[in-house]
Amino acid sequence: MSYIKIWDVEDEKFWESTGRRIASRNLWISIPSLTLAFAVWMVWSVVVVNLPNVGFKFSTKELFWLAALPALCGATLRIFYSFMVPIFGGRRWTAISTASLLLPTLGIGFAVRDPSTSYSVFIVLALLCGFGGGNFASSMANINFFFPKSQKGTALGLNAGLGNLGVSLVQFVVPLVITAGVFGALGGEPQVWTKGAEVKQMWLQNAGFIWVPFIAIFAVAAWFGMNDLASAKASFSDQAVIFKRKHNWIMCWLYLGTFGSFIGYSAGFPLLIKSQFPQINALSYAWLGPLVGALIRPLGGWLSDKLGGARVTFWTFTAMVVGVLGVLYFLPQGGQGGNFYGFLATFMALFAAAGIGNGSTFRMIPVIFMNERQREASGKGKAAEEQAVRDANKEAAAVLGFSSAMAAYGGFFIPMSYGIAISTFGGPAYALYMFIVFYVTCIVITWWNYSRRDAPMPC
Repeated sequence: MSYIKIWDVEDEKFWESTGRRIASRNLWISIPSLTLAFAVWMVWSVVVVNLPNVGFKFSTKELFWLAALPALCGATLRIFYSFMVPIFGGRRWTAISTASLLLPTLGIGFAVRDPSTSYSVFIVLALLCGFGGGNFASSMANINFFFPKSQKGTALGLNAGLGNLGVSLVQFVVPLVITAGVFGALGGEPQVWTKGAEVKQMWLQNAGFIWVPFIAIFAVAAWFGMNDLASAKASFSDQAVIFKRKHNWIMCWLYLGTFGSFIGYSAGFPLLIKSQFPQINALSYAWLGPLVGALIRPLGGWLSDKLGGARVTFWTFTAMVVGVLGVLYFLPQGGQGGNFYGFLATFMALFAAAGIGNGSTFRMIPVIFMNERQREASGKGKAAEEQAVRDANKEAAAVLGFSSAMAAYGGFFIPMSYGIAISTFGGPAYALYMFIVFYVTCIVITWWNYSRRDAPMPC
C-alpha cells in the first residue's frame, strides 16, 4: 500500500520486521530522483560557459547572473518545499516535483538552438531550473521520517550525498553529450562552436534533452514505488513552530556555511577557472569538486553517528578556513602568476570539507530537536514521551528543509561575490576573505552551542 497508517521505527521489532525494508525502498527511489534534481539545478553552470561560443552575445556579468539565478530561485522554493511533505505526502510530492523538472530541461533544449533567443527567455529558464534546487528540501524532510534516530545520519547522508552527485554528473555528462547528435533528427541541427581559430559542431540542446527520459522514469517510479506516512501528516501551522526555535536559526547559519559553500562553489567553479586561468579548459576540471563533495558527504553523516555531529562540524569549519587560505595562495595576482594545480588541489580539499560538513550538520538537526523535545517531556508519562518523539520528527523534518533553503542562497551569493570582486578589484580575493570571516563565526557558534564540554545542547 502506498499509504501507511502505522509507522514506529523507534520500535526495534517493527523496524527489523517491516520498517527497514520500506524505508530502504523509499530511500533508493528518492536518491536518483534527487540526483536528477541537482543535475537540472546546476545545468546552467555548464551551459553558460558555451553560450558565447555558439553565437549568444552576453557579457561576463550576464553570464554570472545566469549561473547564479537557479540558486536564487531554488533557495526561495525550498522555503515552501520544506513544508510540502507533511501536507501532501512524500510519495505524491516526490513524483510531482520530479516531473516538474521537465519544464526547464525541454525549455533549454529548444531555446539554445536559436541564437536569436532573448536574454529574458534565458532568465526565465534559469529560474525554472530552480525547481531542481527546491526538491532537496522536500526530499530530505521526507527521508527523515522513514529512519530511526540512530540511523538518520547515514540515511540523510546517503540521500543528500548521492543526490549531490547530480552536480558533478551534469558537469561531466553535458560536455560529452553536446559533442554528438545523441537524439538524431529529433534533437535538431547542431550549432557552430567557435573559439579563435577553432571551429566545431555542438549540440548544446542536449544539455537539456539528455535528462528528459530519466526524469519521466523516476517520476513514475516515485508515484508507484514510494509511500505516504500518516504519522508525517501536519499542517503548515503545525510546522511553523520551528520559527520560534532558537536552534532552527543557528542551524540555518551553520548549514549555510557547509551546503551554501558546496553549492556556491559548484555553481561558480567553471567561470572562476575560466576567468583566473583562461588557458585552462574549465569544463575538464569543474566536475571534480562537486564529485568530491558529494561522495564524501555520507562519510560526514557516518562519522557524526560515531563521533557526534558537533565535533565533526567544528573541525570541518576549521579545515575550510585553511582551504580558502590555500586557494588565495595559488591564485594569480594582478593577472600574473598563479598555480592552477595548486589552486585545484586546495579547492578539492575545500569541497571535501564542505561535503563532510553537509553530512555532519544534517545529522545534528534531528538529534538536537529529539533531545530538546524529550527533555521537555521527561517525567510527564509515556503518552507525553511518545508525543515528544512525533513532534521532534516533524520539527526536525521542517528544519532540515528550511535550513537547506537558507543554505541554498550560497549558490547565488558566491558566484555573484566572485563577479562583484572581479569587476571591482580585478580578482576574487576580497570575496574569499569574506568567506573566511564567515567560517570563523561558524566555528565560534558551533563550539559555544554544541561542541564544548558544557555546551547547552551537545550533539
